[in-house]
Amino acid sequence: MDEQLFFKKLNNLCTSKEIFYFLSSVEVMSDTMASGALQKISEVEVDDNGLKNPGLLENEVFRALCFQFEFESSKLSNTGLLNALQALIKLRIDPQSTLMTSLLSESEERLGRGQLTAENLCALGESLLELEGPSCATLEQIVNHMQERDIKSWSPREIVMVYKILEVTVRDGKQCQNLLNRLNSVTLRTVSQLSPNFASVILNSLVVLCQTRAVPLVTALCKHSAKHVPYFTDHELVNVLEAFLYFGQKVQVFTEALERHVPKSIHTMHPQTVSKVMQYCCKKMILSKPIFDAVAEGFISSADRLTTDQIAAYIIPFGTLNYLPPSASSLFRKLEAVLHTRLRHFQPHTLLNLLHSCVLIQRYPINFLPKIFSPYFLQKLQAQAPGLNRVVMSQLTQLFLTVTLECPFYEGPKLLSKYQVKAFPTPQSSPDVHLFKRVKRGLLYLLKKRIYFASEVSTPYFYVVDIEIKLDEEGFVLPAAQLEEVHRRIALCVDGQNRFCAHSHNLLGEEAIKQRHLQLLGYEVVQIPFFEIENLQNTRKIADYLHKKIFPCTYG
Repeated sequence: MDEQLFFKKLNNLCTSKEIFYFLSSVEVMSDTMASGALQKISEVEVDDNGLKNPGLLENEVFRALCFQFEFESSKLSNTGLLNALQALIKLRIDPQSTLMTSLLSESEERLGRGQLTAENLCALGESLLELEGPSCATLEQIVNHMQERDIKSWSPREIVMVYKILEVTVRDGKQCQNLLNRLNSVTLRTVSQLSPNFASVILNSLVVLCQTRAVPLVTALCKHSAKHVPYFTDHELVNVLEAFLYFGQKVQVFTEALERHVPKSIHTMHPQTVSKVMQYCCKKMILSKPIFDAVAEGFISSADRLTTDQIAAYIIPFGTLNYLPPSASSLFRKLEAVLHTRLRHFQPHTLLNLLHSCVLIQRYPINFLPKIFSPYFLQKLQAQAPGLNRVVMSQLTQLFLTVTLECPFYEGPKLLSKYQVKAFPTPQSSPDVHLFKRVKRGLLYLLKKRIYFASEVSTPYFYVVDIEIKLDEEGFVLPAAQLEEVHRRIALCVDGQNRFCAHSHNLLGEEAIKQRHLQLLGYEVVQIPFFEIENLQNTRKIADYLHKKIFPCTYG
């Protein structure tokens, strides 16, 4: 039978019974046709759980096909040999059987003699990865042969396979960087043709191989991924998000695709995928209300099935980005119920991060603070990496300050002074240098002398005030160094973009709690956000703005 006609008929068959009946009617078959038949059998008879019907391996037609490959392996074409090997691995044929050892031996001999094409090398690499895993020594031999080949005409499937092989044989990418540079260049031209699976696999390989210099390829893949968001499997989407985080990518169309996908899929998405989406939003400071609202609903309905790490991953971004969803009351009732039943299962640092994020948005974990401030828990924190570093002690201090200022009814254990810090080291604590200079110039124009305001003032309460202005009882400005007759203190919070969520006027949780606490400590807090001042063109206009903002009673 003509090969073209054979494959046309074969591809229309849906069961192994139909395939065997068809094959028994064909008198003569080439090895390509026979290997194609084995591949078709593996397609219809193997699913995620393995072989559907192990009895088919005893079928006479199947055994006759295998006989040809076992005893005539040296006469097979490269395509027939390697397609058969792939199909038999998929069908879970014993790797130690005579059939498999014969095919593997013949494949490796041809590899050694340099007889395999680039396509053959990819097929053999895929088979060996499946059969023996990354420890297979022959994979390095395949990589060496690939370095000698012209890769410009490789198909997307071959490109993906090479990345997979390099991922397990090279690891850090330095050994084969020349091959990787060529591969990255060819892949860049084929990005638009990549399926969701291929795009995900390549991004994952670029992370594993530390390809931080392949910026054009990474950028193109990240943009291309946006249109595949609804079609990624959970595992593929996690790989893509990890690549975004690793390479520092933030693509608006990708975020918009997530905003459409997550609310529709929240109840079917794997919790680990949801956790990774929230980690992506949190790290990139993306406050996406559609995503956060959907995740809140998902948490309310599925919290009992989540691991402790997943619970933290769902909740912490709400505090970090200072956002309460419409379902906040149900969300935190559910969280409290989960904590009551599973508190002892949380790792110490995970629990601290979780409870600290709650106070940022004025959700007070009063019932759990006695545990946090207990000497036993603090010892556990110290024993587990990263120990009691400044960030951890800052969280403990801020929890303690929160219950002192905002929950005066709390009567549980206090945080010992040796665990408290004198200042909070947060990435957002330092003001934007350019904005800060403009504000100071404006104040100097307004107040005439530099002595009337102080910058970056440490307070006894762990916070650093960006700019402090002191007033006497009649409202006159006092020199910043004066300690007597101070009736009012004004704290200017010079809030650059680093203190807000990305592309938003929503303050981050750390800055929101600082301004809240400064007010409770007696300061008059005046916020100077970047978006109110960035379009003011000269110092006089900035001074006019500051006059209106700080001294509204005397303005005009």
